[in-house]
Amino acid sequence: METKEMVLSGMGQLHIDVALEKLHRKYGADVTVHAPKIPYRETVRTVAQAQGKYKKQTGGHGQYGDCWLEVGPLSRGTGFKFENRIVGGAIPRNFVPAVEKGVVEALHEGPLAGYPVMDLQVTVYDGSYHVVDSSEMAFKIAASMGVKKAMEAAHPILLEPLMSVEVDVPAYCIGAVLGDLNARRGRIVMVVANRHMETVKALVPQAEMLSYAPSLNSMTGGRGSYLMEFAQYEEVPRELATRIIEEHKAERQAVEVH
Repeated sequence: METKEMVLSGMGQLHIDVALEKLHRKYGADVTVHAPKIPYRETVRTVAQAQGKYKKQTGGHGQYGDCWLEVGPLSRGTGFKFENRIVGGAIPRNFVPAVEKGVVEALHEGPLAGYPVMDLQVTVYDGSYHVVDSSEMAFKIAASMGVKKAMEAAHPILLEPLMSVEVDVPAYCIGAVLGDLNARRGRIVMVVANRHMETVKALVPQAEMLSYAPSLNSMTGGRGSYLMEFAQYEEVPRELATRIIEEHKAERQAVEVH
């Protein structure tokens, strides 16, 4: 699993409680449970350039890699694109794949809170090399340093997964359900009436849906049901992003201390 967690899912809280009780009774396994982590992403809002230079002298041969990189945003859901715009042999061709590899590895952890980076274009457009000391490893390290610097200057932002949610509820409680979805930062796409039931389609951040099942049961007296699937990534509102980044930093510091 991407968040490195083992996820237990079920038809509702009771179903999960029964499964946990069975694990304890049959196998003597006590399970510590918490809400699943959200797979946030990072990207940048503007274009920025930076130099990545790695130079090390250790007796005999040294290490030398130098590249100039430009980063910029891509449309949401595009992924990652690498472009080589080196002219005149500023970096020999055989070192360019090492530059790309260094970039890709650096994108595993973004500058804001260490989440993977997406929807980013990275272009290598200049650099220099040393006939003796340059190596693939040196250019890989230089590229990693350069892309991190460039991303920090390109106004990095946090992205969150939005879920496409379809909720079926009795008509008499549609008002409460719509109000609740709005409170969860949901965007109502459409409401379709079908006799005594109504179907609501909405886009809701995954972070706001973790405790939805008991809330829906409470609002509908157990007569409501819902389905959800991943839809897209979207920027997290600034105040919320600040809180998520601070929480992530605190978690990391706690892990480092232990």
